[in-house]
Amino acid sequence: MRLVAAALTTGLLTVNSSAGEIQVNYPDRDTVIKQLGLESHIEGGYFKRTFQADHRDKIDQGDGPRFTMTSIFYLLTADSPIGHWHLNRSDMSHYYHVGAPVHYYMIHPDGELEKAVLGPDLAAGQQLQLTVKGGTWKASHLPSGDYGLVSEAVSPGFEYQDMQLGENRALLEAFPQHRTLIEAYTR
Repeated sequence: MRLVAAALTTGLLTVNSSAGEIQVNYPDRDTVIKQLGLESHIEGGYFKRTFQADHRDKIDQGDGPRFTMTSIFYLLTADSPIGHWHLNRSDMSHYYHVGAPVHYYMIHPDGELEKAVLGPDLAAGQQLQLTVKGGTWKASHLPSGDYGLVSEAVSPGFEYQDMQLGENRALLEAFPQHRTLIEAYTR
């Protein structure tokens, strides 16, 4: 009940008493970027690291220590709607928060293509959570709407040297059967 009262106080929820309806008032894109302190991301979109497990011993993967886990907010917007193809060494779990559905494309090491949509409409097959194993090429896209906000938890923790941005030519050589998607989501 306190949560509902707080949401009403902040304007996140409003009640139309004549219709007996509760309306959720989502923040606009600029408010999300400002309030969460998001910055432009090299893949596209916006991000902010929100957690690193610096209270635990780091994991040594042979090329330097890594946090056991890190987490970020990740936002795609109408003016930056693409998370370009990239490969992460670590496993990642993505969690949908708010806004328009975000489409994900994954190319597994064997060339198999997987698609998923993170969003609130479970009846339409959208998901609230998606896990992508390290070593899988991934791209994301916001096909409509002003923004889509997700979080990503990464284990072992994310470091830029563990990520590779996709190059069009190399990806086409490795996965020619996915030409349309590769060309759409590489720079």
